[in-house]
Amino acid sequence: MATSSASTESPTLAQARKQLRHYELEAEIDPQAVLVAVRLISAGTRLNQAAETHFARFGLSTGRYRLLAALEDRDGELSPSQLAEELAVTRATVTGLIDGLEQQGLVCRRASAEDGRAVVVVLTARGAHKLREVAPEHFGRLQSMVGELTHKERTTFLDLLERVNQGIAALTD
Repeated sequence: MATSSASTESPTLAQARKQLRHYELEAEIDPQAVLVAVRLISAGTRLNQAAETHFARFGLSTGRYRLLAALEDRDGELSPSQLAEELAVTRATVTGLIDGLEQQGLVCRRASAEDGRAVVVVLTARGAHKLREVAPEHFGRLQSMVGELTHKERTTFLDLLERVNQGIAALTD
Protein backbone atom coordinates (compact mmCIF):
# COMPACT_ATOMS: atom_id res chain seq x y z
CA MET A 1 0.00 0.00 0.00
CA ALA A 2 1.46 3.34 -1.02
CA THR A 3 1.75 5.90 1.74
CA SER A 4 2.25 9.63 1.70
CA SER A 5 4.56 11.39 4.10
CA ALA A 6 2.08 14.21 4.66
CA SER A 7 1.21 13.05 8.16
CA THR A 8 1.61 10.25 10.66
CA GLU A 9 -2.06 9.45 9.96
CA SER A 10 -1.27 8.30 6.42
CA PRO A 11 -2.56 6.25 4.86
CA THR A 12 -6.21 6.86 5.60
CA LEU A 13 -9.14 4.47 5.65
CA ALA A 14 -10.37 6.10 2.44
CA GLN A 15 -7.01 5.33 0.78
CA ALA A 16 -7.17 1.71 1.92
CA ARG A 17 -10.70 1.39 0.51
CA LYS A 18 -9.60 2.96 -2.78
CA GLN A 19 -6.72 0.53 -3.18
CA LEU A 20 -8.89 -2.47 -2.36
CA ARG A 21 -11.43 -1.29 -4.97
CA HIS A 22 -8.61 -0.82 -7.49
CA TYR A 23 -7.54 -4.44 -7.01
CA GLU A 24 -11.15 -5.64 -6.79
CA LEU A 25 -10.61 -6.95 -3.26
CA GLU A 26 -13.18 -4.86 -1.35
CA ALA A 27 -15.53 -7.84 -0.90
CA GLU A 28 -12.76 -10.04 0.56
CA ILE A 29 -10.47 -7.76 2.55
CA ASP A 30 -11.40 -5.46 5.44
CA PRO A 31 -9.90 -2.02 4.72
CA GLN A 32 -9.63 -1.26 8.44
CA ALA A 33 -7.52 -4.41 8.96
CA VAL A 34 -5.24 -3.32 6.13
CA LEU A 35 -5.01 0.19 7.58
CA VAL A 36 -4.09 -1.10 11.06
CA ALA A 37 -1.42 -3.41 9.62
CA VAL A 38 0.10 -0.73 7.38
CA ARG A 39 0.19 1.83 10.19
CA LEU A 40 1.73 -0.74 12.51
CA ILE A 41 4.47 -1.49 9.97
CA SER A 42 5.06 2.26 9.57
CA ALA A 43 5.21 2.75 13.35
CA GLY A 44 7.66 -0.14 13.59
CA THR A 45 9.93 1.50 11.04
CA ARG A 46 9.82 4.84 12.89
CA LEU A 47 10.40 3.06 16.21
CA ASN A 48 13.44 1.21 14.83
CA GLN A 49 14.90 4.48 13.57
CA ALA A 50 14.26 6.20 16.90
CA ALA A 51 15.79 3.29 18.82
CA GLU A 52 18.98 3.49 16.74
CA THR A 53 19.21 7.23 17.47
CA HIS A 54 18.55 6.55 21.15
CA PHE A 55 21.25 3.87 21.52
CA ALA A 56 23.75 5.87 19.47
CA ARG A 57 23.83 8.35 22.39
CA PHE A 58 25.57 5.60 24.35
CA GLY A 59 27.89 4.41 21.57
CA LEU A 60 25.68 1.38 20.92
CA SER A 61 23.22 0.10 18.36
CA THR A 62 19.92 -1.55 19.20
CA GLY A 63 21.43 -4.94 18.40
CA ARG A 64 24.49 -4.37 20.56
CA TYR A 65 22.35 -3.22 23.48
CA ARG A 66 20.04 -6.22 23.13
CA LEU A 67 23.04 -8.56 23.14
CA LEU A 68 24.48 -6.96 26.28
CA ALA A 69 21.07 -7.11 27.98
CA ALA A 70 20.64 -10.77 26.97
CA LEU A 71 24.02 -11.61 28.51
CA GLU A 72 23.15 -9.74 31.69
CA ASP A 73 19.78 -11.49 31.91
CA ARG A 74 21.52 -14.86 31.59
CA ASP A 75 24.18 -14.30 34.27
CA GLY A 76 26.69 -12.80 31.87
CA GLU A 77 27.52 -15.77 29.64
CA LEU A 78 25.99 -17.42 26.56
CA SER A 79 27.20 -19.22 23.46
CA PRO A 80 26.93 -17.40 20.13
CA SER A 81 24.21 -19.83 19.01
CA GLN A 82 22.24 -19.19 22.22
CA LEU A 83 22.56 -15.45 21.62
CA ALA A 84 21.35 -15.82 18.02
CA GLU A 85 18.32 -17.74 19.24
CA GLU A 86 17.65 -15.31 22.09
CA LEU A 87 17.84 -12.28 19.78
CA ALA A 88 16.08 -14.01 16.86
CA VAL A 89 18.90 -13.19 14.45
CA THR A 90 21.37 -15.20 12.41
CA ARG A 91 24.70 -16.48 13.71
CA ALA A 92 26.41 -14.14 11.23
CA THR A 93 24.58 -11.16 12.73
CA VAL A 94 25.55 -12.25 16.25
CA THR A 95 29.17 -12.63 15.17
CA GLY A 96 29.17 -9.05 13.88
CA LEU A 97 27.59 -7.76 17.08
CA ILE A 98 30.08 -9.69 19.24
CA ASP A 99 33.02 -8.41 17.17
CA GLY A 100 31.92 -4.80 17.65
CA LEU A 101 31.23 -5.22 21.37
CA GLU A 102 34.54 -7.00 21.83
CA GLN A 103 36.35 -4.06 20.20
CA GLN A 104 34.59 -1.78 22.70
CA GLY A 105 35.72 -4.05 25.56
CA LEU A 106 32.12 -4.76 26.57
CA VAL A 107 32.23 -8.52 25.95
CA CYS A 108 34.90 -11.14 25.44
CA ARG A 109 35.03 -14.64 24.04
CA ARG A 110 36.46 -17.52 26.01
CA ALA A 111 36.41 -21.29 26.05
CA SER A 112 33.36 -22.81 27.71
CA ALA A 113 33.96 -24.25 31.17
CA GLU A 114 31.59 -27.11 30.28
CA ASP A 115 33.12 -27.91 26.87
CA GLY A 116 36.57 -26.48 26.21
CA ARG A 117 36.02 -26.81 22.45
CA ALA A 118 33.01 -24.47 22.57
CA VAL A 119 33.18 -20.69 22.82
CA VAL A 120 31.03 -18.55 25.08
CA VAL A 121 30.53 -14.81 25.09
CA VAL A 122 31.01 -13.16 28.45
CA LEU A 123 29.82 -9.76 29.63
CA THR A 124 32.87 -7.88 30.91
CA ALA A 125 32.92 -5.60 33.92
CA ARG A 126 33.07 -2.72 31.46
CA GLY A 127 29.97 -4.09 29.69
CA ALA A 128 28.08 -4.41 32.98
CA HIS A 129 29.11 -0.84 33.84
CA LYS A 130 27.89 0.38 30.43
CA LEU A 131 24.45 -1.17 31.09
CA ARG A 132 24.29 0.50 34.52
CA GLU A 133 25.32 3.82 32.94
CA VAL A 134 22.65 3.56 30.21
CA ALA A 135 19.82 2.30 32.46
CA PRO A 136 18.45 5.54 34.02
CA GLU A 137 18.11 7.44 30.75
CA HIS A 138 17.10 4.38 28.74
CA PHE A 139 14.30 3.27 31.03
CA GLY A 140 13.20 6.86 31.62
CA ARG A 141 12.84 7.44 27.89
CA LEU A 142 10.95 4.16 27.46
CA GLN A 143 8.52 5.27 30.15
CA SER A 144 8.14 8.67 28.48
CA MET A 145 7.46 7.02 25.12
CA VAL A 146 4.28 5.42 26.49
CA GLY A 147 3.63 8.07 29.14
CA GLU A 148 0.41 9.24 27.50
CA LEU A 149 -1.15 5.82 28.06
CA THR A 150 -2.86 4.93 31.32
CA HIS A 151 -1.95 1.73 33.16
CA LYS A 152 -5.14 0.14 31.86
CA GLU A 153 -4.38 1.23 28.30
CA ARG A 154 -0.85 -0.22 28.56
CA THR A 155 -2.30 -3.51 29.80
CA THR A 156 -4.71 -3.59 26.86
CA PHE A 157 -1.91 -2.60 24.47
CA LEU A 158 0.29 -5.46 25.71
CA ASP A 159 -2.55 -7.89 25.06
CA LEU A 160 -3.12 -6.46 21.60
CA LEU A 161 0.59 -6.60 20.78
CA GLU A 162 0.71 -10.25 21.79
CA ARG A 163 -2.17 -11.03 19.46
CA VAL A 164 -0.58 -9.06 16.62
CA ASN A 165 2.72 -10.88 17.23
CA GLN A 166 0.89 -14.17 16.80
CA GLY A 167 -0.35 -12.93 13.41
CA ILE A 168 3.04 -11.78 12.12
CA ALA A 169 3.67 -15.23 10.68
CA ALA A 170 0.95 -14.45 8.10
CA LEU A 171 3.53 -12.25 6.35
CA THR A 172 6.17 -14.98 6.20
CA ASP A 173 4.24 -18.25 5.80
